[in-house]
Amino acid sequence: MAKQQWKPGNMLYPLPAVLVTVADRMGKENVFTVAWTGTVCTNPPMVSISVRPERYSHHMIQETGEFVINLTTEKLAYAADYCGVRSGKDEDKFERLKLTREKAAFVKAPLLAEAPVSIECRVTEVKHLGSHDLFLAKVLAVHAEEAYMDNRRRFDLKSARPLTYSHGEYFGLGKKLGDFGFSVKKKK
Repeated sequence: MAKQQWKPGNMLYPLPAVLVTVADRMGKENVFTVAWTGTVCTNPPMVSISVRPERYSHHMIQETGEFVINLTTEKLAYAADYCGVRSGKDEDKFERLKLTREKAAFVKAPLLAEAPVSIECRVTEVKHLGSHDLFLAKVLAVHAEEAYMDNRRRFDLKSARPLTYSHGEYFGLGKKLGDFGFSVKKKK
């Protein structure tokens, strides 16, 4: 099968769509959608999000150096889309979408009760990349909904039904295809 070459910047690959919560120095909170996010280091645990400087929440992260990544699910698809196209400058999206704030342990930004996982983060570095600024952050705490923990105390991603985003469309997670190392595992 021939592969077609695409111009860089055409987003053809699936990305997680997460709801990021922030608060400014005065305590005003906002929630917005980020598709450019990911794990960048295991030890110390670190993540990143990329945010356009003109986004309303950008200055909040700049001021406080804090944010919370909240995993989205299929049930949160409407909220994820809405928070990606509406500005917190114009309305309280928590109230509009009936999203429940929970107090975080280490940062001023709230956790989202509806998210199965919330990750408290403190910025360690900002890289100005062009259209987006990359916020590298240390993970301060991870909060996981007990209902999604399996009998081995691991987060059961499949039952949480996470949301992904690709080329302007939202998708749920497909079936599990294997475990780490399945390609080299000895056959029984």
